[in-house]
Amino acid sequence: MVSPVEPVLLAMDRNWEMIDGALEGLDEAAMARQPTDECNSVAWILWHLTRVTDMFIYTRFQDLPQAWITEGWHKKFGMPADEDDRGVGWSAEQVAQWKPPSREIQIAHYEALKNHTRDFLTNATTEQLEREIVMGNVPEPRPVAVCMGQMVWDTVAHGGQIAYLRGFFRGMGWFR
Repeated sequence: MVSPVEPVLLAMDRNWEMIDGALEGLDEAAMARQPTDECNSVAWILWHLTRVTDMFIYTRFQDLPQAWITEGWHKKFGMPADEDDRGVGWSAEQVAQWKPPSREIQIAHYEALKNHTRDFLTNATTEQLEREIVMGNVPEPRPVAVCMGQMVWDTVAHGGQIAYLRGFFRGMGWFR
């Protein structure tokens, strides 16, 4: 019997492969570039999707403090120690004013959360997966295993945005 985590891990791995390919060869200027004033940059999207994954893996699925704080990523990004700030609800002006850290720090943050996510998914117990949580605007408790679908949807949507911007700025190259 297939574990409920296997399809989630497969989807996350495929998405990370796409993102990795899209980031390959992008320098800091390309990562920070917004196509228009109303669009997010690759750097902002990468930060946001990594923060959202951090929130899912630690806060929602395990009731633990996020790596954003415990590993000091907020300091490396020059941002407050605010677990709730993932960019959700930011205005176009806030996005435009945001200054990403070096490419090295951005990639290290993304890689760290990929590793934490893989670790959680490969080691999640039946009890962890069956634990019911209330998430977002849905008031009914749902098992963590079911809520993983929201995490996959969110990261795949943002991974596609990063791949699109890679193609927009540099042409194909994100798909192997």
